[in-house]
Amino acid sequence: MSFISGSTLGLKPSQLTRLEKFAKRRVPANMVITHELARSLTELSFEINRQLGLLMDRKGRLQRIIVGDARSILIPRLSGWRIGAGRLRGLRLIHTHLKDEPLSPEDLSDLALLRFDLVSTIGIDESGLPTLIRSAYLLPPNPKNQVWEFLEPAHPSQLDLDFLVFVKSLEDEISRTLKSKRIGTQTERAYLIGKVKGNEWEKTESLDELAELVNSCGLDVVASCVQNRESPDPRFLVGKGKLKEIVIDALQKGADVLVFDTELTAAQVKAISEFTEIKVVDRSQIILDIFAQRAKSSEGKLQVELAQLRYALPKLSEKDDALSRLTGGIGGRGPGETRLEIDRRRIHSRIGFLERQIAAVGKARSIRRSLRNRRKVPIVSIVGYTNAGKSTLLNNLTRSKVLVEDKLFATLDPTSRRLRFPRETQVIITDTVGFIKDLPETLVKAFAATLDELADADVLLHLIDSSNPNVENQLEAVESLLDRLMLSDKTIIRIFNKIDLADEEVVSNLCSLYKGLAISALDSKTFYKLIERVEDEILTSLQFELDNNHVDALASGA
Repeated sequence: MSFISGSTLGLKPSQLTRLEKFAKRRVPANMVITHELARSLTELSFEINRQLGLLMDRKGRLQRIIVGDARSILIPRLSGWRIGAGRLRGLRLIHTHLKDEPLSPEDLSDLALLRFDLVSTIGIDESGLPTLIRSAYLLPPNPKNQVWEFLEPAHPSQLDLDFLVFVKSLEDEISRTLKSKRIGTQTERAYLIGKVKGNEWEKTESLDELAELVNSCGLDVVASCVQNRESPDPRFLVGKGKLKEIVIDALQKGADVLVFDTELTAAQVKAISEFTEIKVVDRSQIILDIFAQRAKSSEGKLQVELAQLRYALPKLSEKDDALSRLTGGIGGRGPGETRLEIDRRRIHSRIGFLERQIAAVGKARSIRRSLRNRRKVPIVSIVGYTNAGKSTLLNNLTRSKVLVEDKLFATLDPTSRRLRFPRETQVIITDTVGFIKDLPETLVKAFAATLDELADADVLLHLIDSSNPNVENQLEAVESLLDRLMLSDKTIIRIFNKIDLADEEVVSNLCSLYKGLAISALDSKTFYKLIERVEDEILTSLQFELDNNHVDALASGA
């Protein structure tokens, strides 16, 4: 009975037997269906007053017969059958319509979503005999974005089509068209899905930033879309109908991965993956992947691994029946552990180990900081939104050669350099990891040791990209995160960077509104006011500390 799926309740034993006999039928590989099989199918479908469907492979073997109701059939899960951009499923679907009618929207949706070689329907006349067979097939990507095409309707006995030659040439053309779009790149192609809540401007801004993150991750963006909903769909985030449209468009454009501009739950990832059969990732995964690519120091690698494990832990789930078998045997009697429990235990163990390693690194960093403090060397930390120009500023202030790229999160590992000011004041200036909106909590926790550098800073230089159209939102995002890290009480100097790319009046208004300074990190001639301001703040801070120490000394002497 595994050969039969669908609604068999209420069928007579003789009818079930006739269904089971279909398993022995075979169609010549070059034919869509034989007239005899089509007639047997329509006669039984007419008798039980239900649609019947056949899933057939390219060798003409029946893989499954599906029993529906009077209006439709439900395609079972097709695990084990190939799928992917440039490839068809290797299965064709042929099913009956109780009336002589064209393919339904559901038929065409199944064709596109499940990548069938062909979807055909056979009409039934008043005697239960087949009328016309109507077929549709997928088209290669084309300028008109037309997804499918129809064959000329014909009686099953008169269908003149060499199926194997047809499907082979069709798949070759689909693969060739997609390859022509990939010339010069071997990277994965991403289809972006925006947030469903928020106003249009915020969603568009966030989607643009996601595109930058995806490009920084090494993926090519082929398309994006946004759906407006009052609330996210609990299962698919976007509506099921919208998700169908997305999958059809993504497959037509050769996308390998769907990227969602929000953090998905484990259940949503599973549901969307099963429905689309395309790899699904979310914003947090993209950020984690960038961090994994960019981390160079042993500490950075430890922190990235910890963040990845914390992210993955709640998303662990049973993959299939084989993973749920118990591990028992000699020395392990009783219920034992499921594979899932073993994986969770190993991850918890690894997280504990990494936390101890990071704590040890943090302790060593703390010792180095205390040495600096004893030597009375002030610390200045550069903070800001990712890609604001922090590394460029550090390089030009200290004549260093820290890696500079026009990418998000180009700097992950903190870099410190010594800087001498005109009035002979010496400081340690530190470049830190860039901030971003909706930074996953796992990353904030994992990078606590790195961000601890900020806790010892005497002055924070908040570098802001004045040329970015979302400059104020980015400024607020950084200062909100500083507040979360309990650093907002420190001396913060706002610096509006990239004035060479921004409108002069806009920069002037920003500096006035936020009491900031304007510079170009590429031009050291613009640093005069910045250096003067930082040195004033440092000297004021040192004088305040000396005065306090003097008061303490007098108090202890009294």
